[in-house]
Amino acid sequence: MDGYTPAQAAAVTGLPLAAVHKAIDSRLIRPRAARSGRTVQRLLTKEQLIYLQLEVEGLRLLPVGTRREIADSIQRSPKTDVLAVGNGTVLFVEFKAARRKVEGQLKQLAHIEEMVVSDPEIMRGTPVFRGTRIPVDLVADMLAQGATAEEILEGYPTLSREKIAIAPLYMRAFPRRGRPSRRPWQGKKARRRKSYPLSSLIRSA
Repeated sequence: MDGYTPAQAAAVTGLPLAAVHKAIDSRLIRPRAARSGRTVQRLLTKEQLIYLQLEVEGLRLLPVGTRREIADSIQRSPKTDVLAVGNGTVLFVEFKAARRKVEGQLKQLAHIEEMVVSDPEIMRGTPVFRGTRIPVDLVADMLAQGATAEEILEGYPTLSREKIAIAPLYMRAFPRRGRPSRRPWQGKKARRRKSYPLSSLIRSA
């Protein structure tokens, strides 16, 4: 992959999308611009995702200048495990654990992409679970409205628990563009809400 969008960075690290954009706008990290048709995307490197993972783990409490120094150091020396920063009082920042976590999450994201297909001949290109005509956003919306995996499987037996579990993460990493279509359950009161931690979405085989 040549780079990662802010939405993908947020999904991988767990950092709110607004915080990812703030890190970019504050020039803590500097994405490259890539044109796709008439749109220009801001793409981040894996090293920048590692920096954002450190932000999740508390780096955002440091002064902006120190955070920018750390981000630049990761980009210049991606294999560095420990960085000493600061004058007088030295702060040691470890990168190894954050790097390992990001690499693991990126593998999960790649696995999730393999489970979804977007084909103009199928549902007009709406992302669906491979081998089905079931839109990913439909399942994600049902979960957001409080449906359980058992209830979804009852209505869509060709799905699996794994596919249901990855739907919210996929939609966070690859948000739909334009005005979302109206779903029959929208506007109804959800019975309960569930959150799905990124680390538990995909079980290792």
